[in-house]
Formats: sequence, C-alpha cells, structure tokens
Amino acid sequence: MTGPHLDPRTARRRFVTACALFWLPLGLSIAPLILLFTERGLAPAAVAGLLAVHSLTAAALELPTGGLSDVLGRRAVLAVAGALNLAALILLALGTAPWLLGLGMALMGAGRALSSGPAEAWYVDTVHADSGPDAELRTGLARASAATSAALAAGTLLGGALPWLLGRGPDLGARLDRATSGLVLPLSTPLLWGAAVEVAFVLYVLAALREPPRPAAGLRQVLGGVPATVAGGLRLGGSDVIVRRILLSAAAAGGALATMELLTPGRAAGLTGAPESGAVLFAALACAGFVCSALGSHLAPPLARRAGSGERAVMLSLGASAAGLLLLGATAASTDAVHVVLAAAGYGLVYLGLGAAGPSENDILHRRVASAGRATALSVQSLALQLAAALLGLVIGFLPRGPLPWLPWLPGGAVLLAGALLWRGRGAARVPPAVADAGAATPAG
Repeated sequence: MTGPHLDPRTARRRFVTACALFWLPLGLSIAPLILLFTERGLAPAAVAGLLAVHSLTAAALELPTGGLSDVLGRRAVLAVAGALNLAALILLALGTAPWLLGLGMALMGAGRALSSGPAEAWYVDTVHADSGPDAELRTGLARASAATSAALAAGTLLGGALPWLLGRGPDLGARLDRATSGLVLPLSTPLLWGAAVEVAFVLYVLAALREPPRPAAGLRQVLGGVPATVAGGLRLGGSDVIVRRILLSAAAAGGALATMELLTPGRAAGLTGAPESGAVLFAALACAGFVCSALGSHLAPPLARRAGSGERAVMLSLGASAAGLLLLGATAASTDAVHVVLAAAGYGLVYLGLGAAGPSENDILHRRVASAGRATALSVQSLALQLAAALLGLVIGFLPRGPLPWLPWLPGGAVLLAGALLWRGRGAARVPPAVADAGAATPAG
C-alpha cells in the first residue's frame, strides 16, 4: 500500500468514518426534501417522479460505476461520488424549476451509484491484504452500518430541526425568503449545510483511504475493462443461487424504503398540520428509525450466532421488517393515540430488521466474490435495491390514498415478506471453490 501498512483496526476506523461522513449530508436532506418539493408547488405524482429519477439514475449507473471502481480504484471513484452529491444538494436547495430539481436528483442518483461499492470494497481488500481471505468481516461491516445509521439519525434530526428553528425566530424564515427572492426557504437550509459536509468527506477520502497503486489506465483500458468487469458481476448474480437471494432481498429492502420515504413525511405533516412542524415530527421518527437500524446492525453478529447461520438471521430480520411495515398500513386510517404509538413501533421495527439483515447479507456476499469484482458485486446488489425502489415508488405514487389509506403500504410489506421467505430452511452457505475461482477471475481491467 502507499504509505504505512494499515492494520485491520485502523482500516475499520477509517471505513466507519468515511461511511459516517458520506451519509450525514444525505441525512440532513431526508426530513425537509419531500416537504421542500411540496413547498415548491409540486404535486404528489411529480414528487414520486423526482424520487424515481434518483432511483433510475442510480440503477442505470450502478454496474458501470462499480466496474469503474474495480478498474480505476476505490478512492478516486468515492471522491467523485462526494463531488456529485455536493452539486446535487446545492441544486436541490436552491432550485425552483422542476428541471433543476430533476437534475439535482439525477446527480444524487449518480453519486449514490458511485458510492455503493468502493468504501466497503476498500475495507475488505485492506483486511484481506493483512489477515488473508478468511479474516472476520462481519464486525467491521456491522460497525460501518451502525455508523451509517447513526449519521443518518443525527442528520435527519438536525435537518428537521433547522427549518423549525428558523420558523420560530422573529421573522427569520420570512426575512431569509425575502433576502433571497424565494431562492432559499427554511426547508433549504439543511441541504446547504449538507453541501458543506460533503467538502469534508471528499478531503477525508483523498487523505485517508490509501490503496495499492494500480497500473495507469487510459481511456482504452477503462472502456475495455469496465464492461468485462460488469459482465463478470452479472454472471455471478445469474449463476450463484445464494448471490441471487441476496439480490432479491436487496430489491425487497428497496421497495420497503421507497414506501417509507414517500408515505411517512405526508403522514407526519397531516398529524401536525404544517410542513415545518411535520418536518420536525418526521425528523424525530426518522432519527428513531436510524437508531433502530444502528441497533439492528450492532445485533447482527450475535443474531447470526444465535440463529445458527447468517442465512437464518437474514430471514428473521426481513420477517420482522415486513411485520413492521404491515403494522404501519394497518394503523394508517386512524389518528387515535394507541394507533399512533403502534405505527411508531412499526416504523422502528422496519428499520431494526433492515439494519440486522444488511451485515449478514454482505458477509455472505463477500465470501462468494473476490477482490477483482467486489465493488461490481456490491453495485449489482445496489442496482436491485434502486430498481425496486423506483418501480414500487411509482406504483405507490399513483395508488389512491383517500378511501383506502392502508393500500399504499401493502406492496412494500408484501415484497419484504417475500424476501424473508426466500431464506426459509436455508442452512449456512459454504463457498464452493468454483465460485471463488470465478470471482477471482473477474477481469479488473
């Protein structure tokens, strides 16, 4: 490696820090984003369309950018992801025209695609270089997942509180609106703070995530190496039954997350009666959800041990998430205090289960692919999540909500339950030598 050799503990600490810095700005945007679109005058179907732009852009770029990371290196691709998110947050905070907001969501989707594999692939490569291919990974993956959830929780809480605080001050929100001719609303400020954090993320990645020098890759090598790496990732997903279950489980999680992102902000605003106070309530809920996700990630290693295998742990975790989402649907028609409490419990259960499933799924995945195609395999996984999120989000955006308030929640719960049932009766998966060899043979450019 360039510079001093990194031991697994140092690599884990840097991986965790990079994850926290990457997701904190996105956490700042979670609470205000949907409500900001509404304040800009967009209808629910248009909001669903913007979210679909994000998901479809990420899906379209997942495999090419994963291959790019395997060819050019993890650090450079991750830094570009941060730069794209920086531009996206500025556009979303300041944009008033639908096409500008669409461009911002597309850039954020591109950043999401670029970021889906490099940091984790860097960590696994670094640990394997020090301790060999049998090194224990689940603890590092769980801590990074917990740090991601904690950053999202803190960012969401701050992102919901900032607009509310501006609204509580002596005409601060109105003065801000007048001073910028409506360009910066109180709901825009968390996104601008997130843009500042993105600058710190890019600088940290360039300074801390050292990796072995790769052969200089010109345009011809990149254009030739990326498609070959992508083809290897697709072959692995098509030929390995365990990887296929991981991809379908990721799709189920994507459908669940799309349901939560689309329906919860409006439900929160309906309970409070105003967008700013709705953002505060949603921020508190989302913060609690991400804390539950962090707890689930922390519990993933002992849960896998108690369940007897990572596969059984995934089944139990996704089943718990499905139960939480169906509980949200069952209480959608009522504002009675008991049902509101049950809905909050269901919300937390969704994130607890997803947080517990992720580290076990990725531990299984990393034992079935080698370094040459690791970022691509992670991109295939993220592709499944993004495609499912986009498709189910579009369906939910057009489902009626008045007469049947539970109906939009049903598809997400159904796909999560199907994802859990994929792992029913599956024992611990061993890595066949042929699979490991195939992964190792995936072209790197």
